[in-house]
Amino acid sequence: MNKAQLLGSQTAKNGFENERDIANKFNKWQTDDEAQNWLVLMNYNLDKIEFVKAIILHGYKANINVQITVKLKQAIDVENIQVKLVSNAKGFNQIDKRSVDKYNEIFDWKMPINVVNILKGFTGELPPTIKNPQNIHRMLINEFSSKEQKELFNFLNENRTMIVSDILRGRGEFTAEWVIVAQKINKKTRWILKNINEVINHYDGEVRISTRGSILIGSILIQRKGGTPDPTSLQFKINPAELFN
Repeated sequence: MNKAQLLGSQTAKNGFENERDIANKFNKWQTDDEAQNWLVLMNYNLDKIEFVKAIILHGYKANINVQITVKLKQAIDVENIQVKLVSNAKGFNQIDKRSVDKYNEIFDWKMPINVVNILKGFTGELPPTIKNPQNIHRMLINEFSSKEQKELFNFLNENRTMIVSDILRGRGEFTAEWVIVAQKINKKTRWILKNINEVINHYDGEVRISTRGSILIGSILIQRKGGTPDPTSLQFKINPAELFN
């Protein structure tokens, strides 16, 4: 087993309260063992690093932007890291949330109108089209007709690779290239760092209906957000603790 594999998942010396704690560790990489481990996992030779600067990002898939200056190299390497802080052994964590129309607008998913209407009926943006739905405000996926379910699943299957990449990696300048999960249970914290391609491969999978009438793509849950202030948003969730397995 090589050094990177040995460092892949470890118990943290101290807990992480927020993303800033992790950014600060990168900024003190010369004396911080965990930051050095992360840099090695990202395939850097510590002896060749001249300077590291980490900043907090807001509104992007990546939470932290790490700029790394390597000796005798003209350009500065940049690594964008998505941080997930969890305090349970399992449980879903939101990774994306917006209105159905926004997914077409921002990611250009080109959902046909019939698929848009099905998802809006699922989130409650459109009223139920059947008598006596389980929830008077919206429909579960298994309450739609077989034809509608087929139309929805055909779209999801045909565009699954794009959808999973968009909601996990994102698009644009600050797409996530790495994921750090820090899990704190009973005052003990452990962390794992994974390349985003490994993360995508882990969560991607078969499109199907969940036991509660929502949608699953692999182990990614797609559901109606509910609550306030945007109850009819479409929400994507994962269990970050799965990456420790």
